[in-house]
Amino acid sequence: MFDSKKYIAALASLYFCFIPLSSAQMTKQQFNLVHQSAAIEIDGELTEAAWQQATHIPLIYRNEPVGDLTPPVKTDAYIFEDGESLYVAFIAHDPDPTKIRAALRDRDDLWADDNVALMIDTFNDERTGYEFYVNPFGAQGDMAMSDVNGWAEDASWNAIWDSAAKITTEGYVVEMRIPFSALRFPKGGAQQTWSIAVWRNYPREVLYQMANVGFDLDVACSLCQFDKLVGLSNIPETKNIQIVPSLTALRHDEKPILPSAWQAGEVDKELGVDLRWGFTQDAVINATINPDFSTVEADTIQLDINSNDSLYYDEKRPFFLDGASFFKTNHFNLLYTRNIAAPDYGVKLTGKSDNHSYGILLTDDENTNLIIPSNQGSSLANLDEKSKVAALSYQLDIGEQNNLAIMSTHRETQSYHNTVLSIGGGYWFNPSDSLQYQVSYSDTENSNELQQYFSLDKHQQGAAYKLELSRENRDYHLYGSLENVATDFRADLGYEPEVDYKNITLGGGQTWYGDNQDILTSWEYETEWDKTFAQNGDLLEEEFELIFLVKGQMRSYARLGLTHTDEFYFDDFFKQNSAYIQAGFYPSQNIKLTLFTEYGSEIDYHHARLGDSFTFEPDLTWDVNNHLQIVLSHKFNYLELDGERLFTANVTDLRLYYKFNMQSMLKLILQYENIDKDQQLYQREISEVNKDYGTQLVYSYKLNAQTLFYLGYSDTGYQDDDLKSLQRNQRTFFTKFSYAWQL
Repeated sequence: MFDSKKYIAALASLYFCFIPLSSAQMTKQQFNLVHQSAAIEIDGELTEAAWQQATHIPLIYRNEPVGDLTPPVKTDAYIFEDGESLYVAFIAHDPDPTKIRAALRDRDDLWADDNVALMIDTFNDERTGYEFYVNPFGAQGDMAMSDVNGWAEDASWNAIWDSAAKITTEGYVVEMRIPFSALRFPKGGAQQTWSIAVWRNYPREVLYQMANVGFDLDVACSLCQFDKLVGLSNIPETKNIQIVPSLTALRHDEKPILPSAWQAGEVDKELGVDLRWGFTQDAVINATINPDFSTVEADTIQLDINSNDSLYYDEKRPFFLDGASFFKTNHFNLLYTRNIAAPDYGVKLTGKSDNHSYGILLTDDENTNLIIPSNQGSSLANLDEKSKVAALSYQLDIGEQNNLAIMSTHRETQSYHNTVLSIGGGYWFNPSDSLQYQVSYSDTENSNELQQYFSLDKHQQGAAYKLELSRENRDYHLYGSLENVATDFRADLGYEPEVDYKNITLGGGQTWYGDNQDILTSWEYETEWDKTFAQNGDLLEEEFELIFLVKGQMRSYARLGLTHTDEFYFDDFFKQNSAYIQAGFYPSQNIKLTLFTEYGSEIDYHHARLGDSFTFEPDLTWDVNNHLQIVLSHKFNYLELDGERLFTANVTDLRLYYKFNMQSMLKLILQYENIDKDQQLYQREISEVNKDYGTQLVYSYKLNAQTLFYLGYSDTGYQDDDLKSLQRNQRTFFTKFSYAWQL
């Protein structure tokens, strides 16, 4: 039986046996931000006199590879403000500019390139901030980041700002103009202090990372080590209003049965408008009427042939992405906005005042999609009713790093509702050691349809909690957690596909470092043990994993994992052993190769029996030239039972991107899935031939994240036992135009 008190005591004694705790002395530089009025043309050339008077911030530390702190190349950053915008310039020296890795990129697709970045914590709370990246061709990338429970970045956040770059005989130069309207910071006219880091990624045989800050790896937080930027004051109040009208038009044709003739659909035209109003410097209202929530790039195919959990897809819709970090909690995912499939309207308020952060979301949904969880997998449910949706969040920052967060979500129809209330946060004993916790409670009333189809009670109430202790040091890390999720706990607006379990986890690892010229620049191991029980005390799973990781030249890495799992599934235990290898390297400046392969025993979840599984997943990214990029990925997987092949699955995803210039791009996506099944090994009638494909061709023109134009075509098709070949069954012609008006 599972005794939580015994495991908590064991966890604490194991963890605290490593006391005494470390402490670090951090020396921070302070830079005075220059204010000047100057006409600056963002063109990648620092010819204006204002740059001579700007605040100079040299990048004097090397943080990657770990070891010698001396940067291999010289980099200087310059920064000033004119009351409306922040201006940033970089001079990135390079002894051989022909080795610069960069190309024309789509937004947020430059992470493997040479690039420079500004990282700023505008509230100086050492918890959240923004990152702005530019590569040597002027391509942009931006992220929101948090450092509450480890460094976390959200590349889905987008701002409207300007950048330009130019490669020279001595390296490259970058210019940025970031309007204050793109940022959130404390209101009022008093002088402000921001935390700041200027950064350079320099990928050669190894990846070098340089900054104005030399990070102490015995300190778990990074934002708390940033330098300070002072002098910003009296920023004039602006309307800070952004209005984005959008027009979408599409025609969807289909063949209800195959083979048959196309049935042409009507042209569906929709006019919508989004409003973003920063009514103060630290608070934003988002509103939308008849919104365009369409996505224009196909999701990557996920193999769903032998899984008992619902698939997870990333959010891509702008309304939900702005301010999304205000609704994230440290353990449970209580707001998964892809559950909100077809809203008519949306209103959202997010902001931060002193040490208080808050968020409110109100919307509706024509489709009510739910995940029905258990400890043996999850199922999808759809209620044919319109629902109302609400989410509320609040966080209180306490001291230097501690915090307390409250969040609630609610979804209801005429016959159903689900409400969740959660309290969580973190407490730091010192810069390396922390305790993270979260407690949630849900109340659900199920409709008659849900009760009958999923055998649910009319009323369900349940709690969930998780405690986690962790230590992060330069050379080693330790962690342990205790998690308990009740049978009737439901987070219907979130993504929590498993309930009815209690789990204890212990893990840790150690790292060694070489020199940047060594074949191996670092090597490490990590081990983890966890044990999971059902709420009635029955053992569900016990797992032990050992991982070895090495990094070396050609920006290479290789991870070897060994796993032993004893898993309970449908009244029986299945002992599974597997080994996997995950590796990647750059054989040349413009080619990246990665591979994942795994072999071992695996449960056939359709029939509750043990088989042998093999997975092979190679990926290729090739910058053919500065304009054309090819991304090819393939997944091969099979499951054998006593030497007989239950299924063989092949999935191929090919993406071609051609950038005419920084604003204009043509994108072609080809996806193909082929799953062969052996009818004799299945206990129900199935199709032995299962082929699906999809294509998408999209032309895009983007001035910024909100002013854009799309024109595209997509289709899908399939083949089963009743068809002799692949045939198309759906096709769509679509266009979209939106324009961001800044007031």
